Amino acid sequence: MNNNIKGIHHITAIAGNAKKNHDFYTRVLGLRLVKKTVNFDDPHTYHFYYGDKTGTPGSILTFFPWEGITIGRRGARQVTEIGYSVPENSLDFWLKRFDDNNVIYNKPSEKFGEQYLSFLDPDGLKIELTVPKNADNREPWTTNEVSAENATRGFHNITITSNKIEATAKILTDVFGYRLLEQHVNRYRFITDAVDNAAIVDLVEIPSEIAGHVAGGSVHHVAFRVENEEILMQYREKIVNLGLNITEKIDRNYFYSLYFREPGGVLFELATENPGFATDETVEQLGSGLKLPAQYESIRKDIEKTLPKLD
Repeated sequence: MNNNIKGIHHITAIAGNAKKNHDFYTRVLGLRLVKKTVNFDDPHTYHFYYGDKTGTPGSILTFFPWEGITIGRRGARQVTEIGYSVPENSLDFWLKRFDDNNVIYNKPSEKFGEQYLSFLDPDGLKIELTVPKNADNREPWTTNEVSAENATRGFHNITITSNKIEATAKILTDVFGYRLLEQHVNRYRFITDAVDNAAIVDLVEIPSEIAGHVAGGSVHHVAFRVENEEILMQYREKIVNLGLNITEKIDRNYFYSLYFREPGGVLFELATENPGFATDETVEQLGSGLKLPAQYESIRKDIEKTLPKLD
């Protein structure tokens, strides 16, 4: 049994128009819609899960698309960048693809010796495609337009912006088992040795930065991965002993989770690997049907009428 935090499990963000979000991530970026369900607290809003073939932890980006939501603002106390891993020599493909699809991007740059390309999704969420120093051998999801030579492999890193990183860093090192790998100016790179991929958290310290506003185009929370419920509850005890507020265990149908706000202000989740996404659909069928939490099955027809059409 692996009792460690095993890197990033998933990242959840907020979008506006559901169809634009769905089209961008499945067609332009070439991700698989692994699960199409609804927000547990707002069942007339979709909850999309995008990832690889099976929705492997470390590949899953999820969205709550709220039509007409105001655009958020990146700033302190937020996850401000999401990094995907891509193969060597693939950035030229992505530059052309972004040009062809009117995607806003910056020219490729480098940090910690790795080349990356940053861009914005339709709601302004900032994403990076990074060519890692060590080749990422995870099997990608491919489409007719995005081949294995260019496809994303899953997460490479996230970036958290803080006015002061010390308290957040202590959670990463003292509780989650990360270690400081490198520092460049005000960017501190932390890594866990428990997994090979989706293992990096960058902390950027900007004392004068105003707090961001979480809305459209913002990360709502980041979830870290544990093997099972027993380990999940061990971490709950650790968080309680630090004097932080943390939820009871919540059944999210495809994983079990806990939520707490780390001292720097970012909402963290701990999520289990079990039971996974192939519980109410086969691997081949993933994302094809609207899957509802049991408490909402009785109003399925009403929900289906309300949800935006994706075709």
